Amino acid sequence: MIRNMPRYLLALLFLMAATQLVQAAPPASTSCSPLLSHTFPRLQDEAPQNLCQYQGKVILVVNTASFCGFTSQYEGLEKLYAKYKDRGLVVLGFPSNDFGQQEPGSNKDIADFCKNTYDVKFPMFAKSAVSGSNPNPLFKMLIAKTGTTPKWNFYKYLINRNGNVVDSYGSLTNPTSSSITSEIEKLLGEKI
Repeated sequence: MIRNMPRYLLALLFLMAATQLVQAAPPASTSCSPLLSHTFPRLQDEAPQNLCQYQGKVILVVNTASFCGFTSQYEGLEKLYAKYKDRGLVVLGFPSNDFGQQEPGSNKDIADFCKNTYDVKFPMFAKSAVSGSNPNPLFKMLIAKTGTTPKWNFYKYLINRNGNVVDSYGSLTNPTSSSITSEIEKLLGEKI
């Protein structure tokens, strides 16, 4: 019977069946934590990136600088990211020139430094303010929720899978320290 059916009818039946499948599919989750409801330009090409894409992941947010005594923490951040990314961790880097003018370069300069010196693969965003009177919107919310402002470069905020801040860590706390990794492992084990 189908073999003798005109092609336009076959196409119409196919289209109707496909429409039914699409309608039967569950709706995609559109909920995003207010903390993550921000868009920032990507460091490498300044393409806009909505942080909602990281909803459901454990997130370590860190303000970075290329010419700081803590710059070697890029290595630990990358190790952390490589070790846990398949389990749901993402590290988000936000270069800032807020402390000691230790990030004076352009976004391209910063991207080249991160790639060539530390082979950074975790997401990095364009240079922005993270403290003072006008921090970027994410850091403004992080500061409000924790009551703590970054005191220097490589200050870290840990966010759970539901998009809530659970802790913050000073620049002296290495990203691979047990205080951070034990909390990350605990959060990775929790359900959304």
